[in-house]
Amino acid sequence: MRSNLIAGLDVGTTKTCAVIAELVGEGRRRPELRVLGVGQARTAGVRREVVTHIEETTESIRDALKEAELMAGASVDRVWAGISGDHIEARTSMGVVAVGGEEITRGDLDRVHEVARAVPVPPDREFLHAIPQEYLVDQRGGIKDPVGMSGTRLEAEVYLVTAAAAASTNLSRAVARAGYRVQGLVLAPLATARAVLTEDEKEVGVAMVEVGASTTEVAAYYEGKIRHVAILPFGGDTVTNDLVRGLSIPFSEAQRAKEEYAVAFAQLVDPQETVELPGPAPGQMRHVARELIAHIVEQRLDEIFGMVSDELAGAGVADRLGAGIVLTGGTASLRGILEMAGQVFASPVRVGLPEEGLSGLADSVRRPRFATVAGLCLHGADRYYETGEGASNLSSNLLSRVGAWIREFF
Repeated sequence: MRSNLIAGLDVGTTKTCAVIAELVGEGRRRPELRVLGVGQARTAGVRREVVTHIEETTESIRDALKEAELMAGASVDRVWAGISGDHIEARTSMGVVAVGGEEITRGDLDRVHEVARAVPVPPDREFLHAIPQEYLVDQRGGIKDPVGMSGTRLEAEVYLVTAAAAASTNLSRAVARAGYRVQGLVLAPLATARAVLTEDEKEVGVAMVEVGASTTEVAAYYEGKIRHVAILPFGGDTVTNDLVRGLSIPFSEAQRAKEEYAVAFAQLVDPQETVELPGPAPGQMRHVARELIAHIVEQRLDEIFGMVSDELAGAGVADRLGAGIVLTGGTASLRGILEMAGQVFASPVRVGLPEEGLSGLADSVRRPRFATVAGLCLHGADRYYETGEGASNLSSNLLSRVGAWIREFF
């Protein structure tokens, strides 16, 4: 039994993905993971990234993790789980402390972080992340690590992320009922960005845009720091619903048409090409111009990317994105997505795949729809390198299984 396993769990609106990976390459500058197992299950009991039915969500989580464990030939007892939804809020907070000694110590750093976190938080919300952005020593800014420096005044700019307490509790409860423990909840856009963005891109300025089923998530970076996070209530299902109305077909057929025939840039489609779709009567088929499908998809994606562009401009980061836009999520696999997005953003656009820091069965997750769950594993590996905690081991695994058995039958 391996003792250094990291598991990621992405509970989305339409699918639940799980990845189990093994930590390798000790001593490297950044952790490396060998992917051992991947699992997927249809999600039930989740609406707009929020759990609405505990038992159904529990089954989806259990199915995805069991499949990943079967492929890996190993079991885990804890997971890093992604959380998203329109209940997420983020803000910047400043903390200031006086330095008592001759130089700044780790204790001073902890104190200034605590002061920055000391902001009013309603009882129905809880902290997810407190991410240091920048430090100032005696009002001199641009400092990444002030430990060891001389000064009398230490300031910290911290990016605070909070979530609805009910949403995080229900997700953790569903994971626990499936027989696992949540090692930590991670904001999904941050996990996705960890998997598809490079450090150089974050330094120059880049925005990650993940088009999921029910939401579009945005994370903007420059100077190596997270600067803005947004979650828009539109995604791939919005495109599918447009096809339902525009083509007069059921949702399942619209989803199939999107996966098989959709193109995000209508100019790439032959105007004479047609496809077969269900007709109004049972068993009846009809021919539909593929260009019509492309126009419907392009129009909706143009609107979604337009809202992303407005969001970045409103946050004051649009002109700081020297590395452009990185698209990911299932919708990013559509043919023509780069051409269409390039017209909206008027900046470099690429599709982001989970690649850096992954080996083993990495081909299994080298797709846009696995970006979040791969990023959760990488986030867990980062935390393990920093703290030595968070990896599964045999003893805790056995106890977890006994606890799950007791919960199941009693």
